Amino acid sequence: MNKIVFPLGVLFAAFSACSAQKTPNAKKMEFPNFSAEAHRGGRGLVPENTILAMKDAMSYPAVTTLEMDTHITKDGKVVVTHDDYLSPGFMLTPDGKEIPASDAKKYNVFQMDYSQLKTFDIGTKFHKDFPQQKKVKTYIPLLADLIDSVQHEIKVKGKKQYFYNIETKCSAKGDGVTNPEPAVFVKLLMEVIKSKKIEQYVVIQSFDKRTIQILNREYPHIKTSFLVANKKTYAENIADLGFKPFIISPNSKMVDAEFVKSAHADGVKVIPWTVNSAEEITQLKSLGIDGVITDYTNLL
Repeated sequence: MNKIVFPLGVLFAAFSACSAQKTPNAKKMEFPNFSAEAHRGGRGLVPENTILAMKDAMSYPAVTTLEMDTHITKDGKVVVTHDDYLSPGFMLTPDGKEIPASDAKKYNVFQMDYSQLKTFDIGTKFHKDFPQQKKVKTYIPLLADLIDSVQHEIKVKGKKQYFYNIETKCSAKGDGVTNPEPAVFVKLLMEVIKSKKIEQYVVIQSFDKRTIQILNREYPHIKTSFLVANKKTYAENIADLGFKPFIISPNSKMVDAEFVKSAHADGVKVIPWTVNSAEEITQLKSLGIDGVITDYTNLL
């Protein structure tokens, strides 16, 4: 049998190709110096947590990060929605009727299959808290579909890559009632994120420290953010969490110079929520915050 000798350059090219296949996200993308985040896609202007909202947020040059909430359905789908129950305040039934206040806890997201959930209209009803919000018939999307839509928009329109700040909507009292156990939630969420190959563009945030503790332990390469709304100091919140997250995300009223200084000394970013006036954004920036979460993308 004749011995086949490959040129060194061919061998090097083949090795490089194999290496590239094993590391598809080899090009590291840095987190923004200032993370300008569209809260629920910018619900002040467009129906919240929808694909339409995310696309609208992408039309504002300052926006760097798309913030959203996730729940798990009865059939194990990860959906983008905030409330445990479908809200009478801004949602309509599939036939366009009001959800009576007496039925406020009738439609439990965790007890509904996605095929049923998707039929509800979440964009037509006037939202009294956001009178500027555009009215358009739309639905609760799958996280997978929302990611596909955003990434397609980036590719087709040549837009910059956005970060995804994804909240796990769960709590200990909701286990088995309005949400699965935290380990199950994290597993289902990470399956979507990994399948869409966006791990390096993701921050996972939660008020439920259990989910980000699991992430810190099992997926240490995933950025985490601890959402807080209390009277504790920065140090007390970090002690409660048990590790230093990539971000601490406090209610904006908690933020002062000492809070920011303490976080930065630990290498932790401070991104407060929900800041809905230009004056407050300017005031918080003067304290050295690392980003802001707002309902109004036109303020950024």
